[in-house]
Amino acid sequence: MTPWVNSLIILIVLSCAAFLPADRPWVDVENLSAGDTAWMLTATGLVLLMTPGLSLFYAGMASTKNVISTMLQSFICLGVVTLVWVVVGFSLAFGDSIGGLIGDPRSYFLFSNVGGSPNPDFAETIPFLLYALFQMKFAVVTPALITGSFAERVRFSGYLLFITLFSIFIYAPVAHWAWHPEGFLRKWGVLDFAGGTTVHTVAGFAALAGAWYMEQRESLKDGRAHAPANIPFVLIGTGMLWFGWFGFNAGSALSANYTACFAFLTTTTSSAAAMLTWIFYDAARGQKPSALGACMGAVVGLVAITPAAAFVSVGASIFIGVAASLSSNLCVQWFSRAPLDDTLDVFPCHGVGGMVGMLLTAVFAEDVGLIYGEFTTLGVHFLCLLIVGSFSFVGSLVLYWVTDHLITLRVSPEEERDGLDISQHGEFFGESPKPLPIGQREN
Repeated sequence: MTPWVNSLIILIVLSCAAFLPADRPWVDVENLSAGDTAWMLTATGLVLLMTPGLSLFYAGMASTKNVISTMLQSFICLGVVTLVWVVVGFSLAFGDSIGGLIGDPRSYFLFSNVGGSPNPDFAETIPFLLYALFQMKFAVVTPALITGSFAERVRFSGYLLFITLFSIFIYAPVAHWAWHPEGFLRKWGVLDFAGGTTVHTVAGFAALAGAWYMEQRESLKDGRAHAPANIPFVLIGTGMLWFGWFGFNAGSALSANYTACFAFLTTTTSSAAAMLTWIFYDAARGQKPSALGACMGAVVGLVAITPAAAFVSVGASIFIGVAASLSSNLCVQWFSRAPLDDTLDVFPCHGVGGMVGMLLTAVFAEDVGLIYGEFTTLGVHFLCLLIVGSFSFVGSLVLYWVTDHLITLRVSPEEERDGLDISQHGEFFGESPKPLPIGQREN
């Protein structure tokens, strides 16, 4: 980054830190549950682990010369989005509702009024601060998911600006709509247990917008395909994602109770069914069952069950995994023939998987699903996906355009040819084709 950007970031951080409260707020110990608090601290750590897991998952599928840059694009969200969330993101998502559309940015600015006592509007038995930290990890992983759509061609400084704007103007409002007690989607009756709308639909359509805006990679235009850099990275990353997803879904019960146990179970069964469906379907098409296919299927199953984890039966969770895996696999095939360059198939996996999960939640949800004779839930879920998908796609296009006019988003053809590891970070994975002395590395 240019020196002025570095200086501006440091100045903002230091200025914000000066206003942090000096003392710990009063804690209402009587209403806290030690068991729930311990579980939610664990779940928060598990969700944090998903972002490094995602970085390995994506990096293993990238080209060798872009492994580090692809990993860092996910990993850096732990830094950028964390500070955005503390300063204003949490307020916008969960602050006092303004018409069910957005939170008052003054409510929890710099985590003011975010203390150790429970807030019964959100979680009755854990510190409100812990709830804010748990939600922070969802905010961190969402922009990280988008990076796979424009991997191998985005300038790092422009990317940092984009994820900052995205967290404020796209993620926070949708989180408010779906999860705040006064959010209009929640009041409509939309069911989103752990982020099918807020995380995966939002990220999927933002990724689709990014793939369209950034255009094809030069190598794809020239017909030069590349092999994945490291399949074991993909396997390890998938394992970390699956492990972390138990915090994502079971943690969304916000308590150490039966709901958490049940969400843990449906998360496992959906992912298992989706993984097997992907490789068996590939085999039926005459392809060898691949490790990459197994990993993609497992992740799609995790995505699809996210909105439904506590609302559907175990049998329904298996059906959701199968249906989402087939849908995403077909979409990946179609995208491979389309001119759109979604580098790591983010929209087919997260966008399509998330939408299938949301719609099937409305079909199978206990008491209010279509199979119980209720049509309202399915209708509001269709409307929810239309609103959120359009908002994320159009809003992200605007943010890509704004970012591109402030800091050029696309790297030059020469930088793309050399690889982003060298051109953006002065580092390399494995043996460098042309190592640079430290003093001559580009920033």
